[in-house]
Amino acid sequence: MVCAVIERGGLVLLAQRPPDKLLPLKWEFAGGKVEAGEDPAVAIVREIRKELGCVIRVGRALPAFTHDYGRVVIEMIPFVCALEAGSPEPHPHEHVALAWARLADLARYDLAAADYPVIDAYRRLSS
Repeated sequence: MVCAVIERGGLVLLAQRPPDKLLPLKWEFAGGKVEAGEDPAVAIVREIRKELGCVIRVGRALPAFTHDYGRVVIEMIPFVCALEAGSPEPHPHEHVALAWARLADLARYDLAAADYPVIDAYRRLSS
């Protein structure tokens, strides 16, 4: 799995999962699956275009890690990204809502558990 911490003006973009999917209504950093043989940086650009209808520029990778949800273990590969110049605004094609949030305000969101290590790594990078 790949995910994007999309930065803009001191904020990061969160997406809220649909009520009928795994982890219903949890907030997350958008992303998705890496196809066989696909470079993870290419996968995140593809997934964000599909899920949010926007074009991102991949900045730097954060450390990859595994997260055990009990019934499934995922490998998470997070990237710090930005919207490309001229990109359409992100739109929740596969989510129910989007929010631009300050890092200090992320505790107010009911986040998916696998996103907490992403936040920790991003905080270390940003400090």
